[in-house]
Amino acid sequence: MSGSVIKLENVSWAYSRAQDWALKNISMTIGEGEFIAVMGENGAGKTTLCRLLNGLIPHSLAGKLMGTVTIDGVLTTSCTVARLAEKTGMAFEDPETQLFTARVSDEIAFALENVLRPAGEIRERVRWALDLAGLSAYADYAPSMLSGGQKQRLAIAAALAMAETILALDEPASQLDPAGAREVLSFIRDLRDRTGLTVVMATNSGEEAADFADRICVLKNGSLAALDSPQRIFADQRLLADCAIAVPAVAEFACRMAALGKPLPRFPVNLSEAEESVVKWYE
Repeated sequence: MSGSVIKLENVSWAYSRAQDWALKNISMTIGEGEFIAVMGENGAGKTTLCRLLNGLIPHSLAGKLMGTVTIDGVLTTSCTVARLAEKTGMAFEDPETQLFTARVSDEIAFALENVLRPAGEIRERVRWALDLAGLSAYADYAPSMLSGGQKQRLAIAAALAMAETILALDEPASQLDPAGAREVLSFIRDLRDRTGLTVVMATNSGEEAADFADRICVLKNGSLAALDSPQRIFADQRLLADCAIAVPAVAEFACRMAALGKPLPRFPVNLSEAEESVVKWYE
């Protein structure tokens, strides 16, 4: 990481007519190229946090914002949604809510056309995004003909055609079957590795967070309960229980070993780390 691209300072947000704050006094800094998983029970504020990053809050949703959100050096309150869309791409849990054109290639071109990008640039960006998503062969297909995983990859590619700095994902695999979820998550990992994107992904899956995240942001009733490495988060059983966080199976195994007085040399959160720790434990 070479610098921060997201900075939240004492951020609170209440939706219009809501009786409580959806987010309460959140402060955090996210570095360039970092992958942050946002976890917490339903209603904890995960979706609201994602909406802060692309300007939906405060520009498109009614409510009250306190504090400041800075995206790639720009205050969101002093910037239009269109300008922020050039910095942060966003994809939601149900790709069907984002796809509405007649052709796959048109889906990617739509936002670029609306901000009046030159025709040559649009063609180049569409080709780039289709290639990145592995959908070049489907350019002339109707989006409705794609599988669930392909639709989500298309929604992410359409967001990235505008924004190459930050990708905000609101539970992108939650609506997919296991095969589709693996397809999309592998695509996200490849995107991050190939482009250096900063990724903020809301998820309820401990396995997803353990496999992908550099750090995990845990929300509890709109407040920041923790922001730390997957190893530290998943080793904190009190935090996990209090915030209703799903625990990866290998982390649960490590906790049980520690409870038996046989702690592993390094607390694992995924299968490769577990294999390495168990081998060392037997040496």
